[in-house]
Amino acid sequence: MDEPLVFLKLGGSLITEKDSPRTPRPDVILRLAQEIAAALKAAPRLHILLGHGSGSFGHTPARQYQTRSGVQGAEGWQGFAAVWREARALNQIVLEALAEAGVPAIAFPPSATMLARDGKAMWVEVRPLIAALMHGLVPVVQGDVAFDTRRGGTILSTEDVFIALAPRLGPGRILLAGIEEGVWADFPQCTRLIKNLTPSSLPREAPFLSGSRGIDVTGGMRDKVLSMLELVSTYPALTVSIFSAVQPGVLQAALLGQSPGTTLQADPLPSSHTR
Repeated sequence: MDEPLVFLKLGGSLITEKDSPRTPRPDVILRLAQEIAAALKAAPRLHILLGHGSGSFGHTPARQYQTRSGVQGAEGWQGFAAVWREARALNQIVLEALAEAGVPAIAFPPSATMLARDGKAMWVEVRPLIAALMHGLVPVVQGDVAFDTRRGGTILSTEDVFIALAPRLGPGRILLAGIEEGVWADFPQCTRLIKNLTPSSLPREAPFLSGSRGIDVTGGMRDKVLSMLELVSTYPALTVSIFSAVQPGVLQAALLGQSPGTTLQADPLPSSHTR
């Protein structure tokens, strides 16, 4: 597509109370939907593919049944269905808020559009997504269960879904909106925010993310940063922003071109000197 395309994720910690099972933040969800609507009105050529995390909905049964690791037996498949129901419930809340704000959104759940192999999305049906974008609709994806040719079943995060869709849809930017201001250079003190991050600067700027202790001290942020840096390395024209959308107006500004929080981008090409 010739028009700008942005992948936007609303993080689970932003739209739900992550410590309280099945607890959405309806006021926040509606405010974010209204900011999306305002951005689309201000920039009519803008196209958005929206994704959202599962927050306190899908994570509870996913942890109980260890669904991401694989699905076997009757109990495992009961858990697979339970995770799907929870993800679907939150998705409906998001869709209703988008409709109230006037955003023409339509859901494309990964459980129905993707197949995984060993935890990675390998087959993706993108033609309906492309048709939706061409007609001015906002496709909505989410963290969801997926059938897996090796594990039986698994869970794909919103970032997993974006990674699978990026080479097929070619976004110019990926916006990951959550509650963290961005990537911190001094986690867990969180006093110095990293404004720009590249694959080569990661060990220097945020060694706790690239080191072996990363999973223990940062949880999901480590996986998010590493997967997005790998993506921008593969597609150097792409930039990724990790930022907080807690304050009103930040999300709308990001959609309209500002770069809040931390920007992830490819390493610059080495300059060549000719005699």
